[in-house]
Amino acid sequence: MASPIMISISHQLGRAEARRRIAGGFSKIVNLLPGSRGASSEHWDGDRLIFSVATLGQTVSGVIEVMDATVTMEIELPGILRVIASGLTNRLQKMGQLLLTRK
Repeated sequence: MASPIMISISHQLGRAEARRRIAGGFSKIVNLLPGSRGASSEHWDGDRLIFSVATLGQTVSGVIEVMDATVTMEIELPGILRVIASGLTNRLQKMGQLLLTRK
């Protein structure tokens, strides 16, 4: 099994605002996954968003952890989706930065 995608994004919003933005923008993150029009589940455990998304007949699962000055994403890509990991990492990094940019 390959290592999960690990992404860390710094922010200056504080934990509560960063969590609010991640919660509000989670659908944008999910839409970056190819074929992600399938079912998804998500729930918060404190400041950790635990999720799974059906995409291309497989399940992508992960955790987004919101901290005071950083948001980290750990995403497990199954099977064939591992070959797109680097491109997906870049897109997820950019989307995360957009969500966490001070407005």
